[in-house]
Amino acid sequence: MIDFDPGTAAPTKGTNQRNGGDLVVETLEALGAKTVFGIPGQHALGLFDAMGRGNLHFVSSRVENNSAFAADGYSRATGEVGVLFLSTGPGALTSLAGLQEAYATGVPMVVVASQIPLDGLGARRKGMLHQLDDQKASAANVTKSQRLIQHASGIPSAIQDAWTEAISSPQGPVWIEIPQNVLLDPIMVPPVEDALAEAFDNPPRVELVREAVKWLSTAERPAIIAGGGTRRGRAEKSLLSIAEQLRAPVICTPGGNGAFPWTHELSLQSWIEDRYMTDVLEDADVLIVIGSSLGEVTSNYFTFEPRGRIIQIDAEPRVLESNRPGLGIRADAGQALAALDEALAAAGAADAAKRDWHGTSPEDVVKESLAKVKARLESQDLAKELKFMADIREAVPADMQTFWDMTISAYWGWSCWDAREGQFHSAQGAGGLGYGFPAAIGGAVGLETTGKPSRVLAVSGDGSSMYSISELATAKQHNVPVTWLIVDDGGYGILREYMVGAFGQATATELARPDFVKLAESFGVPARRVAPEEVGDALKASFEADGPNVVVVETLLKMFGPTHLDN
Repeated sequence: MIDFDPGTAAPTKGTNQRNGGDLVVETLEALGAKTVFGIPGQHALGLFDAMGRGNLHFVSSRVENNSAFAADGYSRATGEVGVLFLSTGPGALTSLAGLQEAYATGVPMVVVASQIPLDGLGARRKGMLHQLDDQKASAANVTKSQRLIQHASGIPSAIQDAWTEAISSPQGPVWIEIPQNVLLDPIMVPPVEDALAEAFDNPPRVELVREAVKWLSTAERPAIIAGGGTRRGRAEKSLLSIAEQLRAPVICTPGGNGAFPWTHELSLQSWIEDRYMTDVLEDADVLIVIGSSLGEVTSNYFTFEPRGRIIQIDAEPRVLESNRPGLGIRADAGQALAALDEALAAAGAADAAKRDWHGTSPEDVVKESLAKVKARLESQDLAKELKFMADIREAVPADMQTFWDMTISAYWGWSCWDAREGQFHSAQGAGGLGYGFPAAIGGAVGLETTGKPSRVLAVSGDGSSMYSISELATAKQHNVPVTWLIVDDGGYGILREYMVGAFGQATATELARPDFVKLAESFGVPARRVAPEEVGDALKASFEADGPNVVVVETLLKMFGPTHLDN
């Protein structure tokens, strides 16, 4: 074991003396943490020394933003808090792109970043390695809050408070940083035996629920948009009950994909970017929006012009009425929909006979709208794309979780993927490249830890895959059961398509890339290259294997129209 002098960072003789790092590890274990993601660093070695005396399972990524994506994927797949250990300076800063996705999507995480010794803090230029003027200020845009712990005795309470904040709606990552000497110095604090973190209550206000029921009691054409907050609030059961009481068509955003049964007679599925769906939502006289800001994608790139009233439910008060005026209800989606469901039933307000979409039943409106989408797609020379996505869906077991990067396949998935009993995860929150594979690694590790079927699918393009290609080493080292589908079209495909559509030509979208099969094999990861029509069989075979594997398909997929450049 290596210890360090906090002043010089010079190696000293090893010791089994408990230190501040032990308090971090003990508190996390007491809170229920099982796995930590990250990369060791000089100022963080106290954390890693302490893990050698604890029971946390550590997964070491190769780049810090991928560690953040992995912790994110772990949390989404399991419903537990993701934990991330970071070093100082460059290590901490490199994680920020990954944390932006977690923050934008509301993923609960506790981030423990090391810091230079206390006597170097305060923007003084002592020339210390990794020194920043204010490291936690860099995390302010991508985490719910930031804390600096200056004394070891404060570590257990600070981590307990951070965990509580992370799981309280709106959920998200919370940043803690601990100076090197606080992690390394011997302590008198006894071992942590228990820690308790319970989410803060976030119910809707009674008068707002009452007003919502009043609006819905006179509605003829209610409709529902289910955003990512619906899933985070575990509001699926209440959503189904409300939709059936109201006979309200339901559409899911990319983040809400899976919140409502795909084949239900009231399901508009997830074709949120389709103009036919926009027409239906605009025609609703009362629109319930749950866990969504009605932002760029959900509003069909701000072409959405609702003519009815809006009831907007969100745990984040800054989201309410950020794009459209309405009855804003700040509450956890699960608590809000449970209260609304009960109030509707008690008031007898959901009179099914009142539902009349200009002489058409809501069920027929849904059926006709989906038929229009199908006909439009079939008229656009997209047979290859439709078959490709259908073959993937047929190959993936119904309960398998999938992780999608920012690539054309994922943009199709946002709209056409039936999650069934699995879960659909994508990087639509912040939209950064490189999410799919490391998040899938974290998801598979988490599922394995909780004793659930752990094979998962990651989907990337050749451009996005290069952001996380080094994590093949992580997957191999930990024998993670993840199948990585790389759709190689020779560049940034969606940007190429946007630029050709807008300017007649694409600039700087073409990419030199490796032979992905040989590269994966050089890591010791089995890989195969198949034609597009063989993707289903290749995936089925890969799902039966042990550990990580890669499937490469070289093909150019087109995006369905209209996209936001066509509207």
